[in-house]
Amino acid sequence: MSEDKLLQIQELIDSASASLKTANALMRDLTGVIDTDKERHVARASATTSAASSSTEGKVVEGIFDGQNMMDGEGQSYPVPANYASKSKLVEGDGMKLTITDEGKFIYKQISPINRKTVMGVLIQEDGQYKILADGKVYRVLLASVTFYRAEVGDQVTILVPSDIEATWGAIEAVIPKHVADAATKESVGAESSEDGELSPAME
Repeated sequence: MSEDKLLQIQELIDSASASLKTANALMRDLTGVIDTDKERHVARASATTSAASSSTEGKVVEGIFDGQNMMDGEGQSYPVPANYASKSKLVEGDGMKLTITDEGKFIYKQISPINRKTVMGVLIQEDGQYKILADGKVYRVLLASVTFYRAEVGDQVTILVPSDIEATWGAIEAVIPKHVADAATKESVGAESSEDGELSPAME
């Protein structure tokens, strides 16, 4: 690909990005609705990452993982492959670096993991999406993570979430299938099943 074409593509991207930011600003003025999650990630990206630069490997952009995509300090969103995010257990708020090669390839790298904690919850399905109900809060999870771990609704799931900020997304760390959890519960309480399927304490 020639340098002229690369420059033309970059100009088109910059123009589209500027138009999108203007449209978002107009929409906020008209409706008063603000995407607080996006604003929070953009603000953090502006404060903690450097501006886009060029290297011998290609264009380099730094940003913050928002649970699905990488958001840079200008509010530009870059799609992160779901399989990579799932296997790498990326957590909302992680700092990332994206290298766009001269051939157009996107290469992501985690550069500053956010402080995280592990919580346990249950996999549910709500509005056609898989989510984790944990500690009275619902976290969204990537479909690729659910399929990768072969999780099913009702399974107990441990997820990684930021320990210092509020999050909308969780990263699946491990899955305890429902039948395994039920068996462990039976054993731990010494319970036996009654005819109606309910658990009752075992009698000596």
